[in-house]
Amino acid sequence: MRENIRILIVEDEFLAAVYLQRELIRSGYTVSQPVATGEEAIERAEQEQPDVVLMDIRLAGAIDGIEAAREIISRHTIPIIFMTGYSDDETREQAQRLNPAAYLAKPLQVYQVASAIDSALAVITEQVEEE
Repeated sequence: MRENIRILIVEDEFLAAVYLQRELIRSGYTVSQPVATGEEAIERAEQEQPDVVLMDIRLAGAIDGIEAAREIISRHTIPIIFMTGYSDDETREQAQRLNPAAYLAKPLQVYQVASAIDSALAVITEQVEEE
């Protein structure tokens, strides 16, 4: 039941964030108000304990998406799905070191994002059942 799945969107492009939020809500997910900085992402993840974080890599503020994801992962078992328009090898390698649930290239299609969310949650569910 998607309505029980809480999504945090971290995206500094306002229109992209609002579009993604609206489309994911239409797809049945529960989506909180998007945030635009790594600092806000860390704080919101702490407060809301989302089921999945959709994280842009290039963000406004002092902390990029990779560093924010690293901090969130160090505190919580929350799958991170990176979304980025930048796909240079160095950035991709840094992101992959964090073992994200997915790495999606922009422009995003909502079905891609929904599929990545569902896959990430299936992996988490399997891990919990094995424990």
